[in-house]
Amino acid sequence: MSKITKNILTVLTIFIIIGLFFFPKIKQFLKPKEENNKKEISGGAKGGGKTSVIVTILQPTRLDDLVNTNGTILPNEEVEIRSEISGRIVTLNIKEGDFVRKGTTLLHINDEDLQARLKKLGFNKKLAEDNEARQKKLLDKEAISQREYDIAVNSVNTISADIEDLSAQIQKMTLKAPFDGTIGFRFVSLGSYISPTTKIATLTNTNPAKIEFAIPAKYSSIVKSGSKIDFTVENSEQKFIGTVYAIDPKIDPNTRTLQIRAIAPNPSRKLIPGSFARVELVLKSKGSALMIPTESVIPELKGSKVFVVKNGKATPMKVQLGVRGEKTVEVISGLTMGDTLITTGILQVKPDGDVDIREVIK
Repeated sequence: MSKITKNILTVLTIFIIIGLFFFPKIKQFLKPKEENNKKEISGGAKGGGKTSVIVTILQPTRLDDLVNTNGTILPNEEVEIRSEISGRIVTLNIKEGDFVRKGTTLLHINDEDLQARLKKLGFNKKLAEDNEARQKKLLDKEAISQREYDIAVNSVNTISADIEDLSAQIQKMTLKAPFDGTIGFRFVSLGSYISPTTKIATLTNTNPAKIEFAIPAKYSSIVKSGSKIDFTVENSEQKFIGTVYAIDPKIDPNTRTLQIRAIAPNPSRKLIPGSFARVELVLKSKGSALMIPTESVIPELKGSKVFVVKNGKATPMKVQLGVRGEKTVEVISGLTMGDTLITTGILQVKPDGDVDIREVIK
């Protein structure tokens, strides 16, 4: 036997040994996959089961024409507390953050000099009145002329006018709250000398609150005083309701928008002036309608369709759609109240296919 033949036989022998050693393991490794394939084939041959879906029961919903915009919360009333008279503060009843009622005394300015002048005028008036009485008796006896008596009367009237003027100045020395409200930051202290230019504090009334917002000019002929708005504020999901009470008589030429103000009750003072507001203005109410989620609608070449559940099967229904909202759309025809509409899983269902209702959304 030649050397080449021996080498060939040796290589063949090695391959045979390797094959006998690894073949059982390879066969064992492939066996589960083959069995799984058989199971999958046999399972597919049996056909698919019920499709799991989420549904909703159709109920009539109020449908309104809305305009969504942004706005700002404003106080009902707000004023900077300032004095009409210069002077030194001798009484200060302003506490930052306090709620005060209308007519509450906030501060008093030193008025001792004015009180002294008022007392002096009181004495002068008494003297002038006594003189006028004597002059009247003399006039009745024709002991004096009418001119002399008129001078006495004028003296009484002049002093009375001076007393009224001084009394008005004394009243200005006491500052009172012009309306119910909350005191803001205070900028003066007891003993401070103030003038009409000195800002003392702010007084803000927030109940009710005002909401200022703007809408596109094309809606200017639709919105009316008394229209309702729904709005929310930052960091809160609570919905508030307001009423339009004022509409700007002109459109802003720069933004082509119409400024509007609404008013809303705020007894709990949750609406803080300056807050950002998301506003929904109701332009027109259409009454009740059937509204369905937009994801439940399947567009087609000749319209749209949805799937409803009837007798445990998915039944396709052609629908005519109307007004669209952010997440819903109006159904004009094709569905009725009480229908069970498939909202989730519509891509997996087949016409007249069996379905399994996993959840009912209200």
